[in-house]
Amino acid sequence: MMNVRAGTRIAEAIYSPTSPLENLGTISECSQDKACELLRSGHSGISSAEARRRREQYGANVVSREQRVPLLSEIWSRAKSPLNALLLTLALVSYALGDIRAAIVISAIVVLSVGMAFVQEHRSSQAAAKLRAMVRTTASVLRPSETHPKTEAIAVDDLVPGDVVVLSAGDLIPADLRLLEATDFYVNQSALSGEATPVEKQATPSSDPIEGSLDRSNLCFMGSNVVSGFARGLVIRTGANTFFGALAEKVVAQQDETAFDRGIRRFTWLMIGVTLVLGPSVFLVNGITKGDWLQALLFAVAIAVGLTPEMLPMAVTVNLAKGALAMARSKVIVKRLDAIQNLGAMDVLCTDKTGTLTQDKIILKQHVDIHGADSPRVLHYAYLNSYFQSGLKNLLDVAVLEHGDVHEALGVDEHFQKIGEIPFDFSRRRLSVIVSDRRDKHILICKGAVEEIFAVSTRYEDAGAIGTLDAGHLETAKQETVLLNKSGFRVVAVAYKEMSGTTPAYDVEDESDLVLLGYISFLDPPKESASKAIAALEASGVRVKILTGDNQVITRKICGDVGIQAKDIFLGPHLDAMTDVELTTTAESATVFAKLTPSQKERIVRLLRAGGHVVGFLGDGINDGPALKSADVGVSVDSAVDIARESADIILLEKNLLVLREGVIEGRKVFANITKYIRMGASSNFGNMFSVLGASILLPFLPLTAIQVLTNNLLYDVSQTAIPTDTVDEEYVASPRRWDIAGIFRFMLVLGPVSSIFDYLTFAMMLFMFKAWTNPALFQTGWFVESLLTQTLIIHVIRTARIPFIESSASSALVTTSLLIAGTGILLPFTGVGGALGFVSLPLLYWPILAAILLSYAILAHLAKVWFARRWGL
Repeated sequence: MMNVRAGTRIAEAIYSPTSPLENLGTISECSQDKACELLRSGHSGISSAEARRRREQYGANVVSREQRVPLLSEIWSRAKSPLNALLLTLALVSYALGDIRAAIVISAIVVLSVGMAFVQEHRSSQAAAKLRAMVRTTASVLRPSETHPKTEAIAVDDLVPGDVVVLSAGDLIPADLRLLEATDFYVNQSALSGEATPVEKQATPSSDPIEGSLDRSNLCFMGSNVVSGFARGLVIRTGANTFFGALAEKVVAQQDETAFDRGIRRFTWLMIGVTLVLGPSVFLVNGITKGDWLQALLFAVAIAVGLTPEMLPMAVTVNLAKGALAMARSKVIVKRLDAIQNLGAMDVLCTDKTGTLTQDKIILKQHVDIHGADSPRVLHYAYLNSYFQSGLKNLLDVAVLEHGDVHEALGVDEHFQKIGEIPFDFSRRRLSVIVSDRRDKHILICKGAVEEIFAVSTRYEDAGAIGTLDAGHLETAKQETVLLNKSGFRVVAVAYKEMSGTTPAYDVEDESDLVLLGYISFLDPPKESASKAIAALEASGVRVKILTGDNQVITRKICGDVGIQAKDIFLGPHLDAMTDVELTTTAESATVFAKLTPSQKERIVRLLRAGGHVVGFLGDGINDGPALKSADVGVSVDSAVDIARESADIILLEKNLLVLREGVIEGRKVFANITKYIRMGASSNFGNMFSVLGASILLPFLPLTAIQVLTNNLLYDVSQTAIPTDTVDEEYVASPRRWDIAGIFRFMLVLGPVSSIFDYLTFAMMLFMFKAWTNPALFQTGWFVESLLTQTLIIHVIRTARIPFIESSASSALVTTSLLIAGTGILLPFTGVGGALGFVSLPLLYWPILAAILLSYAILAHLAKVWFARRWGL
C-alpha cells in the first residue's frame, strides 16, 4: 500500500484548484481501486462525518456563476451603465461650474435609479433563491455501513471529492466523476463538447493515449446528463474546479434571446434613436438663438436624460419580482424571472398527456396472456423486470412493484439473482434484465412498448406450451392490445428467453427470438379538471397541443375523455419523412401527435417558434429535456427527473393545467404594467421634448434650465415607481400579449403631440396673459408645474383602455404617489427649495386656467387613446 502522505499529495494534486484538467489522465488510467485510494475513499464512499469535513475544506459544489454575488458587486452591476456615467459626468461639470444645485439633483436621480433597482433586484434575488431551494436537485450517494453500503439523497451542493454517487437515466452528472461501475451507460455531454450524439462511458481504466479529457470513456463531467444505463461514480472535482466550472463562461450555451429580451432591446434602441435626433437639435437651436453654447449643451444633455427611461430596469425588475411572488402563492415557482412575461405571451402550449390530462396515479389493472386470460406468470416476470432494473423507475414500474405481495410469493431474494441488464432507450422503447433462477439458467425478461416487443418476438407461450408466433397469432395479439387501448388502458408487453447461462455479457443483439408471454395493462384515469383547464386556456388564447410517446389508440381515448378533438393524430414515424416546411404546416393545424421521440418533440416546438408563435412546453420526463430547452418557456413539475427540472424555466408544485393558467394570467399582468411604464414614458417624454424644441425656437431664453428639467424628471420618475403595484383590466389579460415596438412608436407619435398642444396653450398663457416675455423665471415656473401635472395625470389616462377614474381605478399606491408628486409640484414654487431652483410664485389666475387645461388634456388624451385602440389596439 502506498505511503499515506504520498497518497494525500497525489489526491491534492488531482484536486488542484489551479488547474481543473491537470492529472485527470492519472486517475483515468488507474484501476477503480487505485482511484478510490487516491481520493482517500472506497467503493462505498466516505462517511457522513468525513463528508462534512471535506465540505468545509473544499466548499460548496456550486460553479462560480451560480454563487452569491457580493453586495458591493451587486450595487456596482446596477451602477455601471452609460446613462449613469452620463449623469455623473453632468453632475461633475455642474459642480465645477459652481452650480451645486444641479449637481445635487443629478446625483439624486442616479441614487434613485440605482438604489431602487438594487433594492428590488436584491429582494427578488433572495426570494428567487428561496423558491429555487424548494425544488433543490439531489444526488444519490453511497455511505459505508457495517453490513452493506446504504444510499442517501443529499443536495448536489453538498457533494465533495471522494463521494460515490449512483446514477441512472434522467440524472444530471453532479460533479466531475471517475466511473467505478457502468452498465450500458450513455451520457449526453453536448453542453461541453458540442457533440449531440450520446457517448458510451465505461468503468475500465483507459489505456490508449487520448488527447482530450472529454474523450476518456471512464470520466464524466458536470454539465452532462445520463441518457440511459446505470453507473456508480467517484467524485473527483466539485464546484468551480470542475471542467464545467473552469470553462463556464466559454462552454455554457447562452440562453436564446426571448421575445421579452428582444422587446426591451428594441424599445431601448428606439428611444436612443429619438434621443440622437432631438438632443443635438435642441443643442443647436438653443446655441444659435441664445448664444450661450455651454448652457445650451447642459440643457441639451438634460433633455436627452429626460428622454431616456432610466427607471425601466427598476420597473421591469419590480414587476417580474412581484409576479414571481404572486405565482409562488399559486404553487408556481419561477426559476428565471423574464420567463414570466414569456408565459403571458404564450399562445401555444405543448404538453404530454400523462399527469396533465390524466391523474398521474397509474394502477396495474390486468396481467393477461395473449388471449386476454388472467396470467400470474405475466405478473411475476413483469415484477422481476421492474424490480431488478437499475434505471429510473417510472410510474409503470412503481405500479407493478406495489401490486400485491408478489415479492414474497416469488421469493425474489432467495431464488433470483441479477446477472445483467440492457437499459431502456427511446429508440428501442424496451428494457431487459437478465436473472438466474434455481436451475442456474439465465432468463432474459423484456418489457416495453407492444410494437417493439412484437418486433423481437418469434414465439408465444399459451398455458405453458410454446408455439410459433405466426401472422395469425400476431394479428390476434395486436387486436387484443387495441381493445385494451380503446378502453383507456396503457398496455405494456412482456416477453422472455431462457439461455444456458454461459454468456459472459449481454447486449441489444440478445433481444431476439423472444417468447411473447402476455401483457400488463394500466389505468390512468383522466383528471376531472382537465377539460375545464383546457377550455380556460383556449378561452385565454392559448392553443393546447398534445405531444406524447404513447400510441394513437390510447391517446385518442384520453383526448376524447377531456374534450380534445383528436380526429387526425400524426405519428412520429411519419414526421421524419416530412420537410421542415411540411411539418410546420402540420404543426400549425394539428392538435395531437403520438409515438414521438424526444427529437421529434423538440423539432415540433422549434418549428412552431419559427412560425411566429410563443411556445410553452410542459414536461417532466427524460425525453422532454430537448423540447423544454427549445421552448420560449419550459415548464416542469417538482417531481420531474433532474434533467427536466434543470431545463425548465418554471416549476409547478402541482401538475395541473389550471395552476399553469393562473401563471399565464399573472404573466400578462406583469407585461401589462411594464408596457404601461413604456407607453407613459415614451409618449409624455416625447411630447415634452417636442414642446422644448418649439419653445427653444420661439423664446429668447431657455424654456427651462437644466436643473429644472432634471428636477421635473426626478419627480416624474418617483411618481412611476408605484406602477408595478397597479391593477390590470380583465380584458387586457384575456389574450396573449407580445411586444409591438411599431405600436409603441405609433402611440408615442399620437399621444405625444396631444400633450404638446396643452404645453403650447400654457406657453400662450404665460407669454400673453402674464407677460413672461421678459420674465424667464415666471415662464419656467408656469411650464414646470403644468408639465409635471400633465405627465402625472397621463399615467391614469394611459394605464387603462377604459374611462379613467370612472370605469377603472388605479392601485392605492399609484394614486398616493401621483397625489404626492402633484402636490409637491404645486407647492414647490412657494418654498425655499423652489427659489433655489429658480422658481417664483405664480399669479392666482394661473391656477383655474391650469385646472381647465388639465381637464381638457385628460379628455382629449382619452379620446386619442380610444381612437388609437380602435385602429391598432392597446
